[in-house]
Amino acid sequence: MPPLPILALAVASFGIGTTEFVIMGLLPEVAHSFGVTIPQAGYLVSGYAMGVVVGAPVVAIATARLPRKTALLALIGVFLAGNLGCALAPTYNLLMAARILTAFAHGAFFGIGAVVARDLVPREKRTQAVALMFAGLTLANVLGVPLGTALGQQAGWRSTFWAVVVIGLAAGLAIQLCVPAGLPGTRGRLLSEFRALGRWPVLRPMLISTLSSVSFFTVFTYITPFLINVSGFSPQGVTGVLFAAGTGLTIGNLAGGRFADRGQMATIIGSFLGIVAVLLVLVGVAHHPIATIAVLVLWSGLVFALVSPLQIWVVEAASDAPNLASTLNQGAFNLGNATGAWIGGTALTFGIGYGELPLIAAAVSLIGLGLTLTAVSRSGRRMISTSAPGA
Repeated sequence: MPPLPILALAVASFGIGTTEFVIMGLLPEVAHSFGVTIPQAGYLVSGYAMGVVVGAPVVAIATARLPRKTALLALIGVFLAGNLGCALAPTYNLLMAARILTAFAHGAFFGIGAVVARDLVPREKRTQAVALMFAGLTLANVLGVPLGTALGQQAGWRSTFWAVVVIGLAAGLAIQLCVPAGLPGTRGRLLSEFRALGRWPVLRPMLISTLSSVSFFTVFTYITPFLINVSGFSPQGVTGVLFAAGTGLTIGNLAGGRFADRGQMATIIGSFLGIVAVLLVLVGVAHHPIATIAVLVLWSGLVFALVSPLQIWVVEAASDAPNLASTLNQGAFNLGNATGAWIGGTALTFGIGYGELPLIAAAVSLIGLGLTLTAVSRSGRRMISTSAPGA
């Protein structure tokens, strides 16, 4: 049985993951509601992601010296306020502002939560513990996103954000009851810790994190119109496909944590190789619905197999500033989210079809693979067979 504090963190990550990803399933409804195009509605994904990017260092500084439980509860408060704003927003611009406010809680919550999860278990299970916390994020794609999409299609997209508010209240209660109160915040000097994060051995895995999410969100941001316009699914059928892809995310996340505790770099390299191959296959089978579902499940699993190994790589490379490194890596992931959504939207604006977006994503993943291989070549082959992150 996993420790209750990690399960409480997983409940919160479920709520955060739902509010982050469900907008992708609601792009047509939101676009129609405010009279904007689907690519313009897609910028709500970019706006949220940039909120994480900008908010991560700001909130990291603001919460650095707070006890970790206090910081987590404060971040849940911001999350609740942001989702209330989304549910009530009368205009597109105010919806964007509410999304950005919600995003400010994201990076620091996952950053602090990952350190808490890591420190609650033996060293040989650290990546698995982080993966379990992130399982809430992946389960959001299995349950939260499909159900939120269906709810939004039937009762209006605002109803989905009201449901997320309820999830946030449950998460806050779980953290209050289950997370230990004696976990301290940062004790060192913040300036020296930020300097420590400027080293290339720390920046490299952050950059790889960014590239992994650029690749994913170049396609996934527009997955609903992709499935409708290329694969021939009905709007209602998209819900089932998102459910299947969410299952792949969850299995891949947990498997990635388990494999990475045995071989961190081998897991990262193997995942990138698989992502490139699967994206190329997706281009060829996108017009075949059944094959598309199978490929999307595999692709989703491979992408999220990277999450916890990359998070641990960053945290252990910055062992003298783990809280800040963990938080800023969430900013790096979401910089990739925003960039991927922008790249995909720009490509569509210039006439590239939904079915060709996986080619762009594959090229980005190749760059991430190349950077990972340079880390291995510089630090020695021993990194492939151990969980040590190396330099």
